Amino acid sequence: MVRVCCDDVVSDPTVVLTHVVCLLPDWATGYGPVFEDQPVDTIYPEESPEAKITMSCRARAHPPATYRWRLNSTDIDLDGDNHFTLVGGNLVISDPIKNKHVGRYACVASNDYGALVSREATVQFGYLDFFSSEEREAVYVKEGQGAVLLCAPPPHYPDELSFRWILNEFPIFIPLDKRRFVSQTTGNLYISKVDSSDSGNYSCFVSSPSIAKSLLVFPLKYPADIKVKFPDTSALVGQNITLECFALGNPIPQIRWRKMDGELPSNHEVSMAGAHLHLYNVQYEDEGTYECEALNSKGKDRHRARVSVEAFPEWTESISSTERDISSDYTMSCVASGKPKPHIRWLKDSYQYEKHNLTFSGLTFEDSGMYQCIAENRHGVIYANAELRVIACPPTFEHNPVRRNLAAKNGRVVIECRPKAAPKPSLSWSKGTELLFNSTRVFIWEDGSLEILNVTRADEGQYTCFAENDRGKANSTGYLSITEATKITLAPSNTDVKVGESTSMQCAASHDSTLDITFVWTLDGRAIDFDREGSHFERNPSGGSSGELLIKNAHLNHAGRYTCTAQTPVDNVTAAADLVVRGPPGPSGGVRVDDIKEKSVRLTWSRGTDNHSPISRYTVQFRDFFSQEDWRDATTSPADVEGNAETATVLDLFPWTEYEFRVIATNTLGTGEPSNVFSSPVPVVAPSDIGGGGGTSRELTIKWTPVQPQYYYGRNFGYIIAFKPKNDLEWMKVTVADPQARHYVHKDPSIPPSTEFLVKVKAFNIKGEGPYSLTAVIYSAQDVPSEVPVSVEAKALSASEAIVWWLPVTQHAVDGYQIRFWRNAEDSEASSQKVVVSSRENQTKLENMKPGSQYLIEVRAFNAAGFGPPSQHVQIHTKKAPPSRPPKIIGKKLKGTSVNIAWEHVEPLANESTIDGYKVLYRQAGYSTGVLYTTDKRFIDLPIHKKGDYVVEVRAHSKGGDGAVAQIRISGNTSIAPNKGTMQLFRSGSCVSLLLEHGVL
Repeated sequence: MVRVCCDDVVSDPTVVLTHVVCLLPDWATGYGPVFEDQPVDTIYPEESPEAKITMSCRARAHPPATYRWRLNSTDIDLDGDNHFTLVGGNLVISDPIKNKHVGRYACVASNDYGALVSREATVQFGYLDFFSSEEREAVYVKEGQGAVLLCAPPPHYPDELSFRWILNEFPIFIPLDKRRFVSQTTGNLYISKVDSSDSGNYSCFVSSPSIAKSLLVFPLKYPADIKVKFPDTSALVGQNITLECFALGNPIPQIRWRKMDGELPSNHEVSMAGAHLHLYNVQYEDEGTYECEALNSKGKDRHRARVSVEAFPEWTESISSTERDISSDYTMSCVASGKPKPHIRWLKDSYQYEKHNLTFSGLTFEDSGMYQCIAENRHGVIYANAELRVIACPPTFEHNPVRRNLAAKNGRVVIECRPKAAPKPSLSWSKGTELLFNSTRVFIWEDGSLEILNVTRADEGQYTCFAENDRGKANSTGYLSITEATKITLAPSNTDVKVGESTSMQCAASHDSTLDITFVWTLDGRAIDFDREGSHFERNPSGGSSGELLIKNAHLNHAGRYTCTAQTPVDNVTAAADLVVRGPPGPSGGVRVDDIKEKSVRLTWSRGTDNHSPISRYTVQFRDFFSQEDWRDATTSPADVEGNAETATVLDLFPWTEYEFRVIATNTLGTGEPSNVFSSPVPVVAPSDIGGGGGTSRELTIKWTPVQPQYYYGRNFGYIIAFKPKNDLEWMKVTVADPQARHYVHKDPSIPPSTEFLVKVKAFNIKGEGPYSLTAVIYSAQDVPSEVPVSVEAKALSASEAIVWWLPVTQHAVDGYQIRFWRNAEDSEASSQKVVVSSRENQTKLENMKPGSQYLIEVRAFNAAGFGPPSQHVQIHTKKAPPSRPPKIIGKKLKGTSVNIAWEHVEPLANESTIDGYKVLYRQAGYSTGVLYTTDKRFIDLPIHKKGDYVVEVRAHSKGGDGAVAQIRISGNTSIAPNKGTMQLFRSGSCVSLLLEHGVL
């Protein structure tokens, strides 16, 4: 083989090349891998939605490189693990698992020339856990002092975090300045000097740039604190106003509104989650003190301010233009309402008058003019304008002469005389040339009118009215004509007909031939409209002086009192008669069921009208709800329901079937219309005894007494329960489908404890809803006590008893205390004993304890909602057991009127308490009580009683309690000397006696 190297050829200066070709074998042109892209350290966020990790690896090589990967220096089996995929040279980890895929990764690229290992890169899982949900206590700092608020960031990886703080609202971050500093190491906020603006709700905002995640610590929980407070407000009647109230707090406070001196106005509306109270069309009665209450689980805050309602002036009495006679009296009056009370002033022809009312005594021409009444308060001014014209003129009848009059014989007539004149004229009358004066038939009214009673033909003629004042005289004459009086000549008479028959009512009258006459008919005071009711009513077509009324095809509603009125332009007369229309009975009323049994019901109804023919019998009909078949006659008890009955029992019904019933009355003229249908109506009986309250925390328990089954009145019977906080507007409603339900428990974590609720309950069935019960007031459940009893101490009293005492908790909602105690060596839940005392007590005795044992004691407060947290455990050790062996009585001696009893000393066992002395009970046989003596000696002298048997009980006593008892009996005898009394001695085992301490021997 000849090898020619290009470099050699080119380097030879003696060779001139125009084209150089380098011929080399294939192996001589390749090269090994050279990395162009290598893996880098990677942090995978645990919550990443991508769910994969890509580790990069790319190498330049000829021939091209092949790739494999190592994890912690161990080759990865790409075929055996479906989490790993090779894409080019890149390693893709799908659905990464923290405890499996964390580690050091390296890429190996190889070809025919060899292999290279990339630099190692780590895979770590980044996370930022949630802040602790434990409630953080508020920080209290005096103004002017420094403060540190701890962020306490949650567990995280990597360590690099950035911190910012928020005051009250997100995302308004606290600016950092010379007074405020945030450590980027701990996240704590430092305030060098606190001022009033720093008060509020702080939140720590933590960001992890490595995993692009941020968290906000839950704010400190703190009581509601009202910051936006509505001021005292004044509004005008008819205006709309809005009161604002907003509170800071965590949890977010609930805002409630109330009017302190009554209910909130009906024209109010609450919006903006309670922050706005709108009062529309404000009226005087809306005035008062309003309260905004903000509350959350940490506490409450209140703000009150007054709403005053005032008004623009408004006329209640005003003036108007008028003409008045000269020398007459006149008062111009203006009255205005408004708040504050308007001031009223007067102007005449634009000049001021200082009067509230203008009273004129004897008007003159100078009083004429333009008057203005002005009412004014701080809200505005209103004007009333009027012209007063004072006039003087002689009497004149030019515009109102005495007119011609007609009067019926024996009737009454009034002739008017109304001249225009100022001042008011004096008036007089004459008939022809005869002056008229007041008499029993003739009367001249104050306004000048002439009245004549019981007129006759002699009163016919000319009548003249004379008017006179200081300005002149005038008169006017009119003519009075007398006509014949109208009289009823044929009056209607009482009539009765059957339904469908026809009849007539007669009516005729005589009248003055010069006058026209008409007849008007009324039925029970209502004028008959012959155009609209022509099918039943018709006038006598002959007309003239006859007004006969034809009644055709009479119906029941045509019965009544018919009145005929004959009238002329001068007078009228009337006559009346009754029409009775007889027919089948009317429908029975008020059909109802008042006794429901399995196969029968009792129907009750009220009698309908008999339409002037007595009811002879009733028919009861029914049909079932499901088939809706034709009505069928029911089997009843009694079988024949007589016409005077108002109740019947329907038999042979199927249980639990819904029926409809009706009642039909019959008389000799036919069968009447059916009664109203009784089907299952809506319930008419409401549940009773509404009450409730209490329960566990965050619950509202509502109770009632169910409706009895006979008042269900239909299928699908149940209850609707409505409830709301006292001052809320809207009722919350729930449905309970069980007809026998007696209570409902509403669970809501947002219900404040011990909150006053209004509740009411009503029944419903398939037909609808019945009436609500009376509204009751109940209270939501209390929160369980959160306060721990402190200063708990205890002391062993004996082998089986101890006393424990503590300081009462300060919370009000506490019903009592539970004291739990158990032996230290035993399981506390299985063996513990419990004692409960009232909230008024702060100590109690523990009994039934075991001697010589170590006990643990805890105290916790409780209420209806449950038990609060327990106190710290207190440890005591009970005394050793009292002596188990009774004293041995070794002697008894009579000593005059006494007896000496002696006994041996009791030696306690190793597990028993040391003897402190002895107790001797001296009692009459058959009694459990007597005189108790205590002594540290081993004998005692007791008096001998003359009558009866007595028992002496001796026992040792110790710190562990009283030991076993020894007894002897002493018999008294009045027939022997005191020193010769008999004694009977016996010894018994231990016993329990009631001991009354008498003294120490």
